Amino acid sequence: MNIVILAAGMGKRMNSRLPKVLQPLAGKPMLRHVIDKARQLNPSRLIVVIGHGADAVREAFGDATDITFVLQEKQLGTGHALMQALPLCDLASPTLVLLGDVPLIEVSSLRRLIELSADGLGLLTVCLEDPSGYGRIVRENGQVIGIVEQKDATEKERLINEVNTGIMLLPTKNLGVWLAKLKNDNAQGEYYLTDVIGMAVQQGIKIVAAQAGSATEVEGVNNKVQLARLERAYQRQNALNLMKNGVTLLDPDRIDIRGELVCGKDVEIDVGCIFIGKVKLADGVKVGAYCTLKDVEINAETEILPYCHFDGAKVGKNVRLGPYSRLRPGAVLADETHIGNFVEIKKSNIGFASKVNHLSYIGDTDMGSRVNIGAGTITCNYDGVNKFRTTIGDDAFIGSDTQLVAPVIVGKGATLGAGTTLTKNAPDDKLTLSRARQVTIEGWKRPVKKK
Repeated sequence: MNIVILAAGMGKRMNSRLPKVLQPLAGKPMLRHVIDKARQLNPSRLIVVIGHGADAVREAFGDATDITFVLQEKQLGTGHALMQALPLCDLASPTLVLLGDVPLIEVSSLRRLIELSADGLGLLTVCLEDPSGYGRIVRENGQVIGIVEQKDATEKERLINEVNTGIMLLPTKNLGVWLAKLKNDNAQGEYYLTDVIGMAVQQGIKIVAAQAGSATEVEGVNNKVQLARLERAYQRQNALNLMKNGVTLLDPDRIDIRGELVCGKDVEIDVGCIFIGKVKLADGVKVGAYCTLKDVEINAETEILPYCHFDGAKVGKNVRLGPYSRLRPGAVLADETHIGNFVEIKKSNIGFASKVNHLSYIGDTDMGSRVNIGAGTITCNYDGVNKFRTTIGDDAFIGSDTQLVAPVIVGKGATLGAGTTLTKNAPDDKLTLSRARQVTIEGWKRPVKKK
């Protein structure tokens, strides 16, 4: 099967420098949603017709080896767009036409269309309470005989509520003749792909209409208002799916999933959380309000307090994090660790039951088990040119406001006094400190401001 995605439109009403099909929905371009759905149908050829912003669209999908891009230099309608793709289509296989600005189309609806129209021409339709702006499905004795666009419809035809979604399955072997006969003598001055329906009827080809699962999945996007509406619809469906699988959402209307979220049993998610990329939450994980998690794995019974930001991290079991904790790429936390408020961890291994309680930065560090990091501790890992690692042994105690200037090793059971700037290795089981001698100056008086 050929799949052709029409994605050449300018999208003037978006009022954006970004091509319409690259406008993001759930964190990825609308066109990517459509392509992902198309791939699930295993097409023999996947063709995307581009026009406005063609270079940007190509660049956005530069890593895709299964897509062939075809340029429609002048946007003269859907029929004209398909003309550009036809030379690349396999004439022996049917052609499924999809739209790059209809991102929520369901694969189940497409499969139904394909199954019902295997021997003819298939249209995906939907019935709307308000069909304004859509092409109407014209029937005679129950059989589809044509599609009439809103601007060309009579008053009687405008009363029809079954509309064309623009998605159709066409017999490719007939398209060369049909497309060559298209005319642009209509209100838009465009070559309508829908005009091939009348040609098919004249040839006695069976026309089948398959109903979409919902109006939302076939809704197109022409402006930011419509885009926002589909964003909410997408997120609402995600929320429903999560709750059906046992996830507790404190407010289903306040969650954003911009990738893949996999949850175990008894997961609880508070309001305003954002999940980006691939996120895995194991059994019993609790995520506090307004957290952002990107490409992370959180293991069982871990609690994340509000306002945490995690990116590219792996967290063990029974861990407590936050509030206001930040985990950067390469952060790996063992079981029963504790990362407190305003703590940042980057490219570091935090050992079993170790604690970094508050106001600290730990970067490029290998930390053992049961380590206690005092408030305001910094691992100084960067000298302006190179980055170095810090090693902290099991059961070490790091006093508050300590700076560890890498490369440096803190031995097992070592204690660093508060305010220490460590530039040499600290031995096992000993107290190491560096601080100026405290002095009190007798007879000193604070200066008084002169009037």
